[in-house]
Amino acid sequence: MEIVHTPVLLNECLEYLSPLGESYENHALMIDSTLGEGGHSYNFLSKYKNLSIIGLDADSVIQARAKERLAEFGERMHFYNGWFNDFYANYPEEYERPNLILFDLGISVFHYERSARGFSFRYDEQLDMRLNENAGKSAGDLVNELPEEKLADLIYLYGEEKYSRRIARAIVEARQGGRIEASKALADIIWNAVPSNYRYGNIHPATRTFQALRIAVNSELKRLPEALHSAFNDLLPGGKMGVITFHSLEDRIVKNYFRNLGKQCVCPPEVAMCRCGGTPCAEILTRKPVCPTEEEIKNNSPSRSAKLRVVRKIKDATEYHLDGVIGY
Repeated sequence: MEIVHTPVLLNECLEYLSPLGESYENHALMIDSTLGEGGHSYNFLSKYKNLSIIGLDADSVIQARAKERLAEFGERMHFYNGWFNDFYANYPEEYERPNLILFDLGISVFHYERSARGFSFRYDEQLDMRLNENAGKSAGDLVNELPEEKLADLIYLYGEEKYSRRIARAIVEARQGGRIEASKALADIIWNAVPSNYRYGNIHPATRTFQALRIAVNSELKRLPEALHSAFNDLLPGGKMGVITFHSLEDRIVKNYFRNLGKQCVCPPEVAMCRCGGTPCAEILTRKPVCPTEEEIKNNSPSRSAKLRVVRKIKDATEYHLDGVIGY
């Protein structure tokens, strides 16, 4: 089977989330919250023989590829098809609690190159972008149905696109001539909507709009705070959780949540007496985010914006730890 996705910050993940030298080094359970083609899991299972992994993915198609790739590990590898926030919020009773948890929030290269769901503006594909093709509205639905103002807000909020108003106006005008069905058609509309000098920057002018649509379609930022909080509380005390982010919006969520976990007290000012316990819930193992080396960026360009943050659990967190985190 041809593998098209290279796991980012792999050596750093293997180091920070290593079970060696830990109290659970004789046996450890790890949850790969975003399995993809199984790159991180394959390397963890290969290096740490005491490790078992549960791999989560909302996309059954890419998970089937991971199952084929990871078959050699037999009973050391288990699979769950569904959203990670649902899994952690209703942690299955048949599983022991994990010692290690990894989130890689990037979209697999497989989705851009092989899924034929319109993730990339480089191909002329149906505008879909759903990781779970059987649930929710597609990117095409949002592009063709949202009012202009809401579409502009979506592109600005999730894509941080400064020309969101111009792009939304151009999309609404274009769809008056019929539904916008394909990724290439949408990219052309965006190209013509922005100023000429903006078309030849470091990234294609459609990049941020496509990112915004993908985030909205899959509720990525809405799922993340709940998933982090539930996952942290499912983690065994002493265990470690690492999160790889790829853009500022999701990194801000992770940074703020981890910062709250490391605080002595997170009760709001109006609370007269501390109710959160008054001691940190986690030790922050990465005071600054871990970024890829120049060599990794050279060999794997999608890694260039990756950031890894890791914490070690001391005790369960409360709802107060979600205060100030985007989405709450």
